[in-house]
Amino acid sequence: MTLDGKPGKTDFIPSVNNKLPYEIILEDNLQSESYNGIILISRVSSTCSVVKELESLNNVLDVAVEIDRTVDDQGGVFQTTLPSRRLVYSPVGTLGDYDDVRSFHEAAAHGIKRALSAGVTKPLLILPQHPDFPKCQLVSLLGALSALYSGIQFREHEPNKFPKLTKLAIFNPSTSPEIKGIVETAKALESARWVARDIGVGDPERMTPAAAEAYVQQVFDKSNVEIRVVSDVDELQKEYPLFAAVNRGASGVERHRGRVVWLKYKPKSGEVKRSIVLVGKGVTFDTGGVDVKINGASVGMSRDKCGAAAVAGFMQLVSILAPADVEIIGALCLVRNSIGSNAYTADEVIVSRAGKRVRIGNTDAEGRMAMADVLCEAKELASCLPDPHLYTIATLTGHAWLYAQCYSIVMCNGPAREGKINSQLVESGQKIGDPFESSTLQREDFSSHKESHEYSEILQAHSKPSVQTCRGHQGPAAFLIMASGLQEHGLKAETPLKYSHLDIAGSAGDFPYDPTGAPILALAENYLL
Repeated sequence: MTLDGKPGKTDFIPSVNNKLPYEIILEDNLQSESYNGIILISRVSSTCSVVKELESLNNVLDVAVEIDRTVDDQGGVFQTTLPSRRLVYSPVGTLGDYDDVRSFHEAAAHGIKRALSAGVTKPLLILPQHPDFPKCQLVSLLGALSALYSGIQFREHEPNKFPKLTKLAIFNPSTSPEIKGIVETAKALESARWVARDIGVGDPERMTPAAAEAYVQQVFDKSNVEIRVVSDVDELQKEYPLFAAVNRGASGVERHRGRVVWLKYKPKSGEVKRSIVLVGKGVTFDTGGVDVKINGASVGMSRDKCGAAAVAGFMQLVSILAPADVEIIGALCLVRNSIGSNAYTADEVIVSRAGKRVRIGNTDAEGRMAMADVLCEAKELASCLPDPHLYTIATLTGHAWLYAQCYSIVMCNGPAREGKINSQLVESGQKIGDPFESSTLQREDFSSHKESHEYSEILQAHSKPSVQTCRGHQGPAAFLIMASGLQEHGLKAETPLKYSHLDIAGSAGDFPYDPTGAPILALAENYLL
């Protein structure tokens, strides 16, 4: 994509009709000569083995273990008498009380990478079974597919090295419809993660707000998702004054100019029983603004858009699955937090869309500013939606990474907590390998943002970074509730509204490695699968 935000040349952009850049097929014959490597990520159980050739794989491993007892922990590449000749063994290992289904995802991803490095070009993957993890086959396949992802700039710079494979076969000895269903589900989920990763992985110029919008326009072109874009500076100032404040520093550069991209899916038929509105933080680069990040702390800040990326990815999944009973709306808050003479500063008082006077305490707390007014509009839209649930999704705080490391965090307001959304997401994430920690909002989170003078009503942020602030990831959630006017829609209100804030700073992925696409899988498991 060029610097003016126009689509560039790439071999693959996900769409509803073109989901993945490689083919996934089912294979019922281990004796087929179509493959030059078998990937096994778990020993074949005797109760699961319905094909005698599978036993031969166990025999190969038994012989290998006699020579090297670390094989069942570390795996390796071994010769077999089958036509494929190679067995790539990437074991899950011994699973204890505190292990989870992610072990299958990791083993499958490693198995694909090991197979590629060994020269396997036509792999046949055997999905594992485990009584304690009902979704381990789906999670394993997702792990394998994640290893086949190539970032958008790599695809554009190295088109001859993409895709890594043109075909992946899944062993299905009894032509089971269950395996076929798992494959179709995995393809849809991976297409969604692909969209999220592309947006997340793009560098500050490849995925400027303008370029990210153009990418999204390509993904949803001629789909069942409607797109509405707000990019005019005056309109942004009128509709989203807090967002517009962050946008000021970048608005003089056309490709960096912020925009809010709304994505809407509504079933064409069927009774809509519930609705979801997701607001994602899409800061394409975060300098910290006037409170500039120092000592190299700006490295990786092109990933501060992974919340919006996850929303776009989830909408891609919605578009593919086309659920009949739920209306889903996504909003991408695409903005760059730049330094300059027009940048917003500490001490400014800005009136939010909800009419709240907000005093700026730290310009590096721009994510909550970018989302608060859009969340307010989502609140307004909720009055016309059936059983609505509002979300914000953001790589919001370093404190979240310290608190949860590789886990997403869910925080709920009163109505959502009463609906046990936090425990539902924790359970859903555990099933599908996209785990959550649940965190509780307390009265201190609100009181720390409440001003005690007439100058302003709400303090946007404390002067210190979140990692040096008490309750550093809960406070921003409280701010979003206060600044958007959601405080008036609690449990005892005439119109209570369910709202959950998801901080994915720990789960979105480490720079410069590929983004994870979190929390798409957990949301999908909870709402769509």
